[in-house]
Amino acid sequence: MKILYWGTPNYAVPTLDALVDAGHTVVGVVSQPDRRRGRGKQLMPSPVKARAQALKLPVYTPERIRNDLECQQQLAALGADVYVVVAFGQILPPAILQQPPLGCWNGHGSLLPRWRGAGPIQWSLIEGDLETGVGVMAMEEGLDTGPVLLERRCAIGILDNAERLADRLSRLTAELIVEALPKIEAAGPGSESERWLRLGVQVQGEMGMTYARMLNKEDAQIDWTTSALAIHRRVMGLYPNAVTRWQGQRLKLLSTEPLIDRLKDQLSDQARALVGRWPTGEQEPGTVLACCPNLGLVVSSSGCPLLIREAQLEGKGRSSGQALLQQLQASAGQKLGNGPT
Repeated sequence: MKILYWGTPNYAVPTLDALVDAGHTVVGVVSQPDRRRGRGKQLMPSPVKARAQALKLPVYTPERIRNDLECQQQLAALGADVYVVVAFGQILPPAILQQPPLGCWNGHGSLLPRWRGAGPIQWSLIEGDLETGVGVMAMEEGLDTGPVLLERRCAIGILDNAERLADRLSRLTAELIVEALPKIEAAGPGSESERWLRLGVQVQGEMGMTYARMLNKEDAQIDWTTSALAIHRRVMGLYPNAVTRWQGQRLKLLSTEPLIDRLKDQLSDQARALVGRWPTGEQEPGTVLACCPNLGLVVSSSGCPLLIREAQLEGKGRSSGQALLQQLQASAGQKLGNGPT
């Protein structure tokens, strides 16, 4: 099949590779324009653009595809049978959705209709979902509202962070897209309703629908008056960007474990041994309860304590265990979270 691929972040790279490895003809790749990244703020291509260039594929980078009529015409002239979209980052206009004879299909990182929108992986972790998954969805004008052709589920572990979960889901997305394409090709062209009927897609209901809005700087700030589990979920979901304050400096929290008895079986062996050692609620939230050698800081919350295993102090490298304790020069009774981040 001739495919026009749309994608931008690292998450979308495995699907591009899988399409090429499966023998499909990728006639072009559409990605977001180069952005300034890193400390030097150098202009850098997106991960998908960089991979497409390595594969010697033509790349298109419209600032706003909805308004770029010239680019729309260029893409139509490529004559692709189908458009495949994975985390592109812009809503495709009707003029684009109507171009390929076999339709536009999106690999989405949630079990729709839960977590429609831009941040499904992060929000599934923040909200404590026990499972998530990926789906291949027919695209229409609404945001992630199209019917679902294929779906695959994936359990979420309490120690999963956004990076690890995204890695698993990106590989599942690639597998599912490759599996879906022969079905889409066999269904053939025709009106949208005819193709969907032949494919037996499942129309999404509105029951259980949630919206995964874009995260902002305020979301990243840790509130120590919430529970250890809520703080841990935010650290994992926002990885590596959850922040608090330590002695007037910005501190990124990178790895934590909630010291909760009912969750003991899901914790690491080291954290399991700490559960129940500190009475709940006796210290003000954010107070360092203990510095555990070679392990990290135990900090109070509104309920059970939280173990901080890895963090990064402003201007320093990331550190864990004994190195973290030495870097922070921490002692019991000190507090985290004083002042804005």
